[in-house]
Amino acid sequence: MFGYTVPAYGRLSPADLSRYRRYYCEGCHQLHDGFGLTGTLTVNYDMTFNTILLCGLTGRALDIGPTENTICVLERSKTDDELMRDMAAYTLILTKWELYDDETDDPSLKSKFISLTLNRAIEKAVGLHPDYDDMVGEGFRNLRELELEGCKDARLMGRTFGKGLIGALEDIAGDSYSPELGELFTELSTAVYIMDAIDDLDEDFMEGTYNPLLPDSGFVNARKLIDSNIFQFTGLVNETIGSLQSNYSKVRPMMRGNVSLCDNIVYYGIPESARKVISGNAQAKASVKNVFSNRSARMSE
Repeated sequence: MFGYTVPAYGRLSPADLSRYRRYYCEGCHQLHDGFGLTGTLTVNYDMTFNTILLCGLTGRALDIGPTENTICVLERSKTDDELMRDMAAYTLILTKWELYDDETDDPSLKSKFISLTLNRAIEKAVGLHPDYDDMVGEGFRNLRELELEGCKDARLMGRTFGKGLIGALEDIAGDSYSPELGELFTELSTAVYIMDAIDDLDEDFMEGTYNPLLPDSGFVNARKLIDSNIFQFTGLVNETIGSLQSNYSKVRPMMRGNVSLCDNIVYYGIPESARKVISGNAQAKASVKNVFSNRSARMSE
């Protein structure tokens, strides 16, 4: 998978499973229609959840037709909806800054190739929403400052990252935005940041990339570090997911659709992802590098 914000598939009703697949595929189709075939490489589960939640709050784009072609990536979008188009552009802008972050931490031919491949799609998205680009870019710069200061507070770093994304999501939500929704999105980004940091411990140590969870000395491997600090790691994750769920419970009464599907992701899917990360059974990180290296594993199941 690409991202941690996934459903607990075994707990989904057939109707919700079908709905989830249609939202995932529609996100891909919107990227294709708006930004070309290369844009579809950035579709991910976190984007899909944001779209499902915002569509549930606004009551828009709730009925999406099924994918009909065998080569589904070439299919046209089923909805003509501003929210869906804006979410596609936002996804590419976020990808731009994730690539910038990757290239700053660990420059590689792979990152440069991905940037070159997605350049035209990203430039178009930035041209449509330069305000999103400014807000997300500021969030990444604030996160970089904490890294340079050697910050070890993973929640602070995750929330700093999350707050940089709120402006764009507030604009997409429109009149449905609320402070509770902003906190929900902030904690969701924090949860993803922390799970990614845990997932990346070995890789970041080997590459010399900053990770707030890496000790200053004595690191052997991720498994040993997690096992010897299990209460710290589980407490960190549980605090974040608990706050996310608390804010979701405040937003939930305002939703006009997609409630059971969002319930599944928030109360079962995200905690399940966290358990897999801590146990070492996660199947993919949220790194943008998975856009190219692991696309077949992140199709909607």
